[in-house]
Amino acid sequence: MKLYVMSLGAGLLVGIVYSLLNVRSPAPPLVALVGLLGILLGEQVIPVGKQLLRGTAFDTACAQTKATEHVLGQLPGRKEQPPGGGKESA
Repeated sequence: MKLYVMSLGAGLLVGIVYSLLNVRSPAPPLVALVGLLGILLGEQVIPVGKQLLRGTAFDTACAQTKATEHVLGQLPGRKEQPPGGGKESA
């Protein structure tokens, strides 16, 4: 969650600087965000599609290709698992 708050803070700071300099954002925010979402989703079409053609269920295909993690990033409250699934060897 800290990363999201820092990102929002950085965006607000840049917005304030733009306002003080009396300039507009270089791209319309909604159009830019929709375009970025399209890029992220488009990157996953081929890997997930290949899994679906092999007969894999959609949710399993997304998990195997790590599509959800790529598109959404690490969500707040989810800790990244260490190699080995978090089990320590004795």
